[in-house]
Amino acid sequence: MQEVVILLLLLEAMSGEALHLIHLPAASNVAENSPPGTLVHKFSVNLSVSLSPVVPGFPLIINSSPLIEAFRVNRLSGTNFEVVTFGKQQLDFETGPNVFDLQIYVKDEVGVTDLQVLTVQVTDVNEPPEFQGNLADGLDLFIAERANPGFIYQVEAFDPEDTRRRAPLSYFLTSPSRSFSVSANGTLFSTTELDFEAGHRSFHLVVEVRDSGGLKASTELRVTIVNVNDEMPFFTSPTRVYSIPEELHAGTIVANVTAEDPDDDGSFPGHLLYTITTVSKYLVINQLTGTIQVAQRMDRDAGELRQNPTISLEVLVRDRPSGGQENRIQITFIVEDVNDNPATCSKFTFSIMVPERVANGTLLLDLNKFCFDSDSEAPNNTFNFTAPSGVGSSRRFLQDPADSGKIVLIGDLDYENPSNLAAGNQYTVMIQVQDVAPPYYKKNIHISILTSPENEFPLVFERPSYVFEVSETRPARTRVGQVRATDEDFPQSSITYSISSGGASPQHPNIFWINPKTGELQLVTKTDHETTPVYILRIQASNGEDTSSVTVTVNILGENDEKPMCTPNSYFLAIPVDLQVGTNIQNFKLTCTDLDSSPRSFRYTIGPGNVNSHFTLSPSAGSNVTHLLLASRFDYAGGLDKIWDYKLLVYITDDNLLSSRTKARALVETGTVTLSVKVIPHPTTIITTTPRPRVTYQILRENVYSPSAWAKKGATDVKRSKSEVVVKTIQMDTVFDGEAVDPVTGGIYEFNSKTGARKWKDPSAQKPARTEPSAQGTVPAPRKVAAGEESGLRGSTNQEGDGPSSRERARGAAPGSRSEDGKPRTLKDRNPALEDRTPPKLHAGQ
Repeated sequence: MQEVVILLLLLEAMSGEALHLIHLPAASNVAENSPPGTLVHKFSVNLSVSLSPVVPGFPLIINSSPLIEAFRVNRLSGTNFEVVTFGKQQLDFETGPNVFDLQIYVKDEVGVTDLQVLTVQVTDVNEPPEFQGNLADGLDLFIAERANPGFIYQVEAFDPEDTRRRAPLSYFLTSPSRSFSVSANGTLFSTTELDFEAGHRSFHLVVEVRDSGGLKASTELRVTIVNVNDEMPFFTSPTRVYSIPEELHAGTIVANVTAEDPDDDGSFPGHLLYTITTVSKYLVINQLTGTIQVAQRMDRDAGELRQNPTISLEVLVRDRPSGGQENRIQITFIVEDVNDNPATCSKFTFSIMVPERVANGTLLLDLNKFCFDSDSEAPNNTFNFTAPSGVGSSRRFLQDPADSGKIVLIGDLDYENPSNLAAGNQYTVMIQVQDVAPPYYKKNIHISILTSPENEFPLVFERPSYVFEVSETRPARTRVGQVRATDEDFPQSSITYSISSGGASPQHPNIFWINPKTGELQLVTKTDHETTPVYILRIQASNGEDTSSVTVTVNILGENDEKPMCTPNSYFLAIPVDLQVGTNIQNFKLTCTDLDSSPRSFRYTIGPGNVNSHFTLSPSAGSNVTHLLLASRFDYAGGLDKIWDYKLLVYITDDNLLSSRTKARALVETGTVTLSVKVIPHPTTIITTTPRPRVTYQILRENVYSPSAWAKKGATDVKRSKSEVVVKTIQMDTVFDGEAVDPVTGGIYEFNSKTGARKWKDPSAQKPARTEPSAQGTVPAPRKVAAGEESGLRGSTNQEGDGPSSRERARGAAPGSRSEDGKPRTLKDRNPALEDRTPPKLHAGQ
């Protein structure tokens, strides 16, 4: 070519005329995948002095580097031309050459010439993803009716821009479907059970794939629902014996078994499934079409086929999906012999694991130990090996000596070397074993060499220690923190984390759990700041070779998570119907505690059961002790009150010290106490009695109860007995005009309906004879006790000498006893309500 150019230059010099190309030499760009006729570059020709026109067919491209017919020159006018894409060779930036040097040659009719170079750069264009094979034109899928929802088909596409296929592609259904869905990785699922008889016979789905740049492509999936058949299929293929040659390629069709189903409605002919029931490694059958294909090489001259060249198969045909109907047929294949016997090896794929620090010159593989030729005489049984090839293998591996089949190491296999990491520390070497005699049979041998890493670096945590905090109110599975250990060795081994010590409490052997894969520390159960405020853990990481430990401190943050606890938690009280407002009911006292709150933080409220708000607690807030008071009188006569048994639910909340703004976001706990209050009504039974003059009536009162309604107070004579019981003696002439049954003791008593005076019924009728009062002021007669004063009623007596049995119940009320603060009690310490009642009117004679 160089001589042609020199000759053309000499001819031009001899002519003395100037014919030359304008706008050349030059450089131009063209996008990849440009269609034929795409403009690349325009240029013109400056004619010589003779104005001789350009010879038809010129200018032309006489040489292209690389030598690919991808461009041509079009004539625009006598002197104007353009270079366009030819279309004979597709321009592909990823797979083809990217730069072309075009030598453009022009000649006029007198023989004057010129030659210039146009450099064309192919530019990269982002290409949309593509579906391959049948998917590009759409695909037919078939599903048996009533099949369980689930996987149907894996849709796959590739991005021409991503030659290594590493960039992820996203798949979508362009229109929503209630019966199908596709995952982001292209897996098509059915979401419902499809019924052929209900009209679900076919679907047209358009699957769209998008790359990271937003370019997309779509394909159509035609899903057909196959009806279920219930009749036995029958075979229609007449041939039962086939003769086939050996050495057929895998996938070669050797027979076609056909059958029909009487229940076939004609909507889809391939509704039968074919299988081979006998074991055969040489032949397989297409389940849908019944075609029998070669599965692997059949060598008539070796193995079992040398002894018996007959292959017998039993073919089973059944309905699809399994409808319980099937049929069978016997087919025989006779393998015929052909002339072959090339040089071969016991295996053609080798995988070698080589330590990363192995020395150069080490023999990695000797192929002579695996390869042989079954021919009996030389040179037919003589073979050799071609030079090894493979990307990245020439600088690392060599066959030494040449043609010997011995592969040795000549390069660096350091696992952490960036260039080796880029290659994946895995190298492929391909060598051919070939006969030295015609017809020179060849076989490819593939050797995969994988570098095995060695432990060179220790396993260490990212921090020398960790400190985490978690609130004591957080529930189980709460994330506390995360630890992480690393190892610079490649490949990165899986690291397992575990708690080697710490993290236990008296109630729970394990307070914490660590995710063995991620190192995330979680709670197994709720913690308690008041019990254990800090946990010290020792966490161990292991990758199978190394282990490392680190200390983790977990601080438990205190929160208000304890409910107030009160004593008593439940209580029964009884009160008379006419109890005075403001009375501390039976001196009831509620004492509360809270592990994480101040005594002044309690606030008391009465919830359900406090009908007509007859009861209240005092104080209602700011103290850990409160009392139950009567807030308003009962009105049963007027019809306001109808309930005699009250069940009060008392709420104790620890938010008294919080402002209204703080309460909205603070943790508040509430405890409960149940109080049962029974209201004792007035006696209703009236019995006419004979008045009895000058009755001595003694009343015992204990300072733990409210004022009594048994009798109105008159003149009092308070004496201190040996048991420190306060006794009031009232002399009165009373007419008792009624009697009733005491609801507590069950005893019968008499009462005056006007004054309210009461006494036990004549002891001769129900109790032993009473004794007269002694000079010491003991209790000679039954004492009068207010309704609801349960302990007083149960301890009352109508005999002299029974009085001391009541001393223990009244010891807190007598003078000389001590109050709660330890000081001696006086008469002033008694409940004023017991002294404020109006004395009863005395009868005549007193």
